[in-house]
Amino acid sequence: MLEIVSLTLGPAVTNAYLIADSESGDAAVIDPAWDGHLILAEAEKRDWRIANIWLTHAHFDHLGGSGAVADGSNPPPPVALHPEDYWLWRLEGGAKAFGLSIDPGPEPTIDLEHGQILHLGSIQLEVRYAPGHTPGHVMFYVPSEKTLFCGDVIFQSSIGRTDLPGGDYDTLIKSIQEQVLTLPNDTRILNGHGPETTVGIEREYNPFLQDSNL
Repeated sequence: MLEIVSLTLGPAVTNAYLIADSESGDAAVIDPAWDGHLILAEAEKRDWRIANIWLTHAHFDHLGGSGAVADGSNPPPPVALHPEDYWLWRLEGGAKAFGLSIDPGPEPTIDLEHGQILHLGSIQLEVRYAPGHTPGHVMFYVPSEKTLFCGDVIFQSSIGRTDLPGGDYDTLIKSIQEQVLTLPNDTRILNGHGPETTVGIEREYNPFLQDSNL
């Protein structure tokens, strides 16, 4: 069974997700936003072993805790990122533009791609490529749990910003139409900022999607 611990961390109030297969204790961190020691403490409390760091994209507020998570894990977990966001990772996720400097943590060694299947114990996650907020943005979908970890693609009644380098509004809307709204209405959307929602709620009420006819 998939267990999910949500932590809201850092200056951008970002949702980081510590997830695990409760039977095996194998865990991964999706977007270790900040304060990696807090993420490590939650894993230790549950006797979980963090085996992977999976990034939806490379903005600083989604990876600012990677270094601390890696430093506090034995062995350090590998980092997975879509190659189209490597340039952004090398720029510390754009932190300097906001007057910040971060340790981006270990360099990504796992290239994420659309349709790729990730394993967490007996649980499978499907990588869905969803650019627009950044060129290499991906989402992680768990079919068995009807749960989508969507990063900054879509929020409750909103969508990801597209005014930062590499962003594109039309591309983002297309990603939402093809990779989010094609999922069942009762799919949970666990996003990078704010409260969770569902595909059905956003299909009906999200003001940015009312012209999509989906």
